[in-house]
Amino acid sequence: MNNWSDYPIFLAVAESGNLTSAGKQLGMSQPTVGRRIKALEIHFGTPLFTRHDGKLIPTSFAHSMLDHIRRMDNEASAINRSSASLERSLAGPVRISVTEGVGTHWLPKAMQAFRQSHPDILIDIDVSGTTSNLAQREADIALRWMGPGHQNSLIARKTVSASFAIYAAQSYAEKTDAPLHSISHIKDHDAVIYYPSQELELWPQDEDENYYPYKRLTFRSNNLMSHFHGVINGYGIGALPMTFVTPEMNLQRIFDDYGVNQEDLWIVAHEDISKSVRIRAVFDFLVEALLKDRDYFAAKTQSQFGGYPFYYGAYTKPKI
Repeated sequence: MNNWSDYPIFLAVAESGNLTSAGKQLGMSQPTVGRRIKALEIHFGTPLFTRHDGKLIPTSFAHSMLDHIRRMDNEASAINRSSASLERSLAGPVRISVTEGVGTHWLPKAMQAFRQSHPDILIDIDVSGTTSNLAQREADIALRWMGPGHQNSLIARKTVSASFAIYAAQSYAEKTDAPLHSISHIKDHDAVIYYPSQELELWPQDEDENYYPYKRLTFRSNNLMSHFHGVINGYGIGALPMTFVTPEMNLQRIFDDYGVNQEDLWIVAHEDISKSVRIRAVFDFLVEALLKDRDYFAAKTQSQFGGYPFYYGAYTKPKI
């Protein structure tokens, strides 16, 4: 008997080329993915993949299945989108996919203003390092850096540009022999790097969008707070969003000739999902709220929505 839930697993393995990546995409363990693929092979009585250069390659029989399964996947997604498009109630959940910083600090206080007029809408914030598939209803709205993405049938709007600069802790500045005034000396410094997703890495780039070389990588994290503390505790230099840097952190901005880097923040939704009354209401509010806080993201003013500093509490000079 067919197990329909095995087909999305087969599709994920065929498109990613390995069990581990497919498992991460589906929220499953690698052994579970392997067992489900084995069950499909037993059902059809033939292998579905061969291994070549470390990748799983679909067999001829598996290739014949792919177009059918992709159509099934698209139709299932269309059913979900059609259901959401018929929603006309200003009540229920709205899931927002976003990275740290914006998702952990700015968004909760901004959406509190929205709830004053829409108390029955549940705000569900997904802060993760993966790019949510809006067509698959993994999220209703996404806030994305560096472009809206390449999924089909999206509506997107560029909203604000956030300011980033390069910082060093006072403890690091005191012990390093490398100059701190010119970007040409970045190659002589230890690096602290934040990677919010597998596609993004927060580190300075030159005019050709190539990452500047560094002396050695001493601290790397996919968590923004951990990244801040890596810089604060003197592991090396790092790029930080200027709006979240406070005097208590004992940080100094370095490489004056590099200037300030600007990264664009996009708001994105699927064109069908946006027809839902409650999702449209959240989408429109976020556009307006982000534009209202344009100077805040540029590190020129405080947020229009108030709230606590990104990090609060006492900071003392790290002993290194």
